[in-house]
Amino acid sequence: MQAFVAGATGATGRRIVEELVKRDIPVRAGVRDLERGRKLLPLLVELVPLDVTNPDSLRQAVAGSTVILCATGARPSWNVAEPWAVDCCGTQNLVDVAKAQRIDQFVLVSSLCVSQLFHPLNLFWFILYWKKQAELYLQHSGLDYTIVRPGGLSNENIPGGLVIQGADSLFEGRISRQRVAQVCVEALYQPAARQKIVEIVTRPEQPWSTPESWFSQVAIACHQ
Repeated sequence: MQAFVAGATGATGRRIVEELVKRDIPVRAGVRDLERGRKLLPLLVELVPLDVTNPDSLRQAVAGSTVILCATGARPSWNVAEPWAVDCCGTQNLVDVAKAQRIDQFVLVSSLCVSQLFHPLNLFWFILYWKKQAELYLQHSGLDYTIVRPGGLSNENIPGGLVIQGADSLFEGRISRQRVAQVCVEALYQPAARQKIVEIVTRPEQPWSTPESWFSQVAIACHQ
């Protein structure tokens, strides 16, 4: 297995990289800023410049990889086109390259509530709407995929067991970025994770469960 991580220096992306390295999976990290990547990511990781809005840069960056984990996201700004360009078009570009290079599996980090058009987060230039469009594009691509929709993200540990359910069934809750990274990487190992959308949060009262059970309880996603 050779993993490519898009958005590797982001708060979630770099935790995905670290989790892959822990499992001795070779990692190529796509980053906007190579110097930032050198400061934040493990030395064993191969860094490549990446602009998801530029398909030409994507083809060269992804070459040789067998799985892709996408944790990109628009940065907060006054640029109204940023979520569309990054969260929608950028992900679609990455999906196109994955298809052309016959990637074995594509894991996409999305968000809870992407199906709710009137959610307050859509006041940030329709960011949830554009994430949803990227999800649909991946679902219809023909690739083996896992879409991970986490709740509110925390850089700190949140105690409790993992709640993992199918699409549009969780609407609130929080989860640590580290736990999100673990779910994303575990999806590469579990056949039951393929062709599924999983929504994840942690709750103090939730019993702990084994990774083998995480995906088996979720039905295969319907194409909308």
